[in-house]
Amino acid sequence: MSLSQHLQQKLLQKLSPQQIQLMKLLQVPTAHLEERIKEELEENPALETGEDGFEDNLETKEEFETPEDDFDKDGSEDDYGNIDISEYVSDGDDDVGDYKLRDENYPDQEETKTIPHKVETSFHEVLVSQLSMLDLDERQQKIAEQIVGSIDDDGYLRRELSAIADDLAFRQNIEATEKEIEELIQKIQQFDPPGVAARDLRECLLLQLERKSGDGKSVETAMKVLDKYFEEFTKKHYEKIQRGLNLTDEQIKDVINQIIKLNPKPGGHVGDSNRMENYVIPDFFVLNNNGKLELSLNSKNAPDLRISEGYRDMLKEYDRGSKKDKRQKEAVLFIKQKIDSAKWFIDAIKQRQHTLLSTMQTIMEYQKEFFLTGDETEMRPMILKDIAERTGLDISTVSRVANSKFVQTEFGTYRLKFFFSESLVMDSGEEVSTREVKKILSNLIEAESKQHPLSDEKLTDLLQEKGYNIARRTVAKYREQLNIPVARLRKEL
Repeated sequence: MSLSQHLQQKLLQKLSPQQIQLMKLLQVPTAHLEERIKEELEENPALETGEDGFEDNLETKEEFETPEDDFDKDGSEDDYGNIDISEYVSDGDDDVGDYKLRDENYPDQEETKTIPHKVETSFHEVLVSQLSMLDLDERQQKIAEQIVGSIDDDGYLRRELSAIADDLAFRQNIEATEKEIEELIQKIQQFDPPGVAARDLRECLLLQLERKSGDGKSVETAMKVLDKYFEEFTKKHYEKIQRGLNLTDEQIKDVINQIIKLNPKPGGHVGDSNRMENYVIPDFFVLNNNGKLELSLNSKNAPDLRISEGYRDMLKEYDRGSKKDKRQKEAVLFIKQKIDSAKWFIDAIKQRQHTLLSTMQTIMEYQKEFFLTGDETEMRPMILKDIAERTGLDISTVSRVANSKFVQTEFGTYRLKFFFSESLVMDSGEEVSTREVKKILSNLIEAESKQHPLSDEKLTDLLQEKGYNIARRTVAKYREQLNIPVARLRKEL
């Protein structure tokens, strides 16, 4: 065995820590940016907001002490011999004390920075609170709490009885039979909201109908339909149900109306499952000012950040002092590290603002007709590459912005990725956006007779008559992307 040495040249591309930080910040939605900045403020005392002033940081500065664990001393004392802090203590206009991120692009009026949210009890807390209405001993209470804890956010109990029994045995040291668990489940199924703790959709709907059992014959008939013809009902084979239960057209309509009024997700509108997800905080605002589009960035994306004046004063104290021992030098290096980190973060926030505005400005100009009219048929084909080429940004950067940011227009609030679509060539040779085709497809389905809905073949023919060169399988794909069921499932009596 012989050893040998040789030279090897490699070309590597690596992201700097600052670039990585920027990429992460780009993905943070506006709703969470304030929280991310708060985390940085807590971790780095050299960074502060313009609202707080400097008083909290101007503490005793005679000694520069820092915890041993906060600074990595990986060299000899000579490493601290020549510390250049001139750029940190100068009094010029560009010194670190003036290293600020000002909100210069927005009106002077103060805006509230509080994100609206609901203060409410969670879905599971609502269920647990109802356990007190049952006459349970301590053992049954623990079993019931385990059952409630196994109910998902939609209100369903999708765990097997054996799995719940195993959880009780391993976690609570309670040996419970499946029969005992089932009896408690049936009691919990009487809780509000109706349909809770059902094992499947059929049971969920039946539980809700049982609460209405005294409301007339149509409710009883609806229960029979779900009990004996559930699969036929889900597939809209109404003729088979009519024949099986000997129902008239009017009776089957009443049954359908009873069932479609029920809630398929009883937990979906209770407590935390409906909290912040329903609030969309836009990153951009587009205003049509007499035919001229004006773009502005949500002011929450432009916080007033700056370097702590207190930390800068500490460096000045050190610079003026004559005695500079090792411990003081270590503290100064620690302060420089924190200031540099704060500068990097402020730069990343600035770059985030620039990237967001540049990307949205280009999208707005590209889709100008849509922003002026709100008509989806006016949208041009647009892919990530189109915006990347015009902004000079990388495609991955444009993708990060498009997938996580929202814009508010006079026609509604849209995720940026809504404006991206492939092209389709018409018979005339003109390229149109697939978004335009989907909109026309949606309009055709909305205008169809629900007693005789249009098949995919018929929809294809209608689109081709309008000049769109499209295949039936493509129509089916677009229909599925629009979450529109097949013709048979759109049929109404």
